[in-house]
Amino acid sequence: MKNSSQWSSRQLAAEVLRTAAQGPYGAAGVYGRSVAGRALHWFSLGRGRRRLLLTAALHANEWITAPLLMKFAHELASGVWPGVLDEVKVWFTPLANPDGTDLVTGALSSGPLWENAKRIAAQYPDIPFPDGWKANIGGVDLNLQFPAGWEEAKRIKFAQGWTGPAPRDYVGRAPLCAPESRALYRLTKRIAPDMVLALHTQGEVIYWKYLDIEPPGARVCGEAMAAASGYALEDTPYASGHAGFKDWFILEYDKPGYTIECGLGENPLPISEFDEIYPAVRALLARVVLGC
Repeated sequence: MKNSSQWSSRQLAAEVLRTAAQGPYGAAGVYGRSVAGRALHWFSLGRGRRRLLLTAALHANEWITAPLLMKFAHELASGVWPGVLDEVKVWFTPLANPDGTDLVTGALSSGPLWENAKRIAAQYPDIPFPDGWKANIGGVDLNLQFPAGWEEAKRIKFAQGWTGPAPRDYVGRAPLCAPESRALYRLTKRIAPDMVLALHTQGEVIYWKYLDIEPPGARVCGEAMAAASGYALEDTPYASGHAGFKDWFILEYDKPGYTIECGLGENPLPISEFDEIYPAVRALLARVVLGC
């Protein structure tokens, strides 16, 4: 199976608590609720002045990024890099789209929310269900929800035919109308991190700019991550370069923000490829945590 019903939002909640308890200066909490009422979990490790926010699984069929991020967090908490957590504090939001993830993995396979998603998907017969589902359970693409060129994203996506709830690429009725994107926005404002990274799949690419904005240190850190991982450092294509999480962060804070496209293949990448994908992801995340 490409997907795994053995990996779900419920399982992740237990892993979050274990990891926070394991690591030095660990803390954990809930930063919001999904459309279905599932908890959106955060946890942090470290006590340093430098602040990082690492997020994953904004897109449902990119859910493999959640266990990738959790494995790195386990290593960080267990002391693989001694002393680093005295210098940095790292926040993790490892499953930003729990409902969509459960849909794609099969953990959610019946009930009213599943039925509604199935009705939405039926309008897009060329997109396999549920493997092609990127959106939240209501059909809103969470990485097209942030207030950074949202109107331009809407213009582009509407012209492409994504004018209502869909498995992918629907921007929503307004910025931050989806509870998952709104919760991540509010958490980021509360933390005010020095850098954000959002793990996606696929392409083995690091996207590092929003339009022509080049925050101080962003290129140097991007090049360091590229060297560590073997991923390419590239500008975001214009047609997909608006209203994303890292776009808003760069615009709002003029600090480095990155979208990391992990692995190669067709989404959802199968869990059998986890061990092949992880070393590069580990290398680039370690580069950021240790300091670019």
